[in-house]
Amino acid sequence: MASPSWLQALLNPNKNWFAKQHMKTVSQRLRNYGLRFEDLYDPKEDLDIKEALDRLPREIVDARNQRLKRAMDLSMKHEYLPQDLQALQTPFRSYLKDMLALIGGSYLDFDYTLDFVGR
Repeated sequence: MASPSWLQALLNPNKNWFAKQHMKTVSQRLRNYGLRFEDLYDPKEDLDIKEALDRLPREIVDARNQRLKRAMDLSMKHEYLPQDLQALQTPFRSYLKDMLALIGGSYLDFDYTLDFVGR
């Protein structure tokens, strides 16, 4: 189901200052722990996510699991990733989107990768 154009404009960081600020905040919080946005999807809650993860190459799933373990470890220690490693993080680079498109996942309604990656 497509979103109305006013809703897309409201959620587009290029057109809405508040959406842009929210996206910067989310990006910084993900960078603090070395996570990507799609790492937050829970395969136990949605069967589409589980199926997409099952179909992905083993290296990608292993990298996801390592990011999640590192984030839990940092959180338990009340620490953040070092600044030099935070600069290398790409929180909005997608690894599940193409596979979800093949499966027909409902997560494709909102495109969160709107030209924000390089900022």
